[in-house]
Amino acid sequence: MDILSSSESPVPGRELANIFEVSRQVIVQDIALIRANGSDILSTNQGYVLMSSNECRRVFKVKHSEDQVHDELSTIIDCGGVVEDVFVFHRAYGIIKGEMDIRSRLDIDNFLENISSGKSSLLLKVTSGYHYHSVSAKSESVLNLIQERLEAKGYLAPLQEFEPIDFNKQ
Repeated sequence: MDILSSSESPVPGRELANIFEVSRQVIVQDIALIRANGSDILSTNQGYVLMSSNECRRVFKVKHSEDQVHDELSTIIDCGGVVEDVFVFHRAYGIIKGEMDIRSRLDIDNFLENISSGKSSLLLKVTSGYHYHSVSAKSESVLNLIQERLEAKGYLAPLQEFEPIDFNKQ
């Protein structure tokens, strides 16, 4: 917990395994036990992150083209937000979600490189550009700024009648 709470970036499981001289499997099991005791630890593709209880979160519903992904993500992180995930609400499949943990422009570049170099595609393709991001920030004022900037760029999208939850108010 001390290592995760003092780290400015995600801590890879292999790094924790090296520090404690155990296998990665032991780290995975220990993280599960720590979570069971109430700690909010997020597993990302870059490592483990201890979520601060004083962070604010908001879900934004957005719509844009594939060419605007970099600008959308940059808008969020440049205002001080962290893009925790992306998800779509599909009428047949329900919620389809992917963890992102985008904190910097380098993270954006790495994410887009992974998308372009593989056989995977952006989730926004599944729902004609509509998707959601869970965003965390140090304050509500930062989230309000992010919302203003996304709205000014035309990225915010209205909720539809079939969507069961008003994600923007969470």
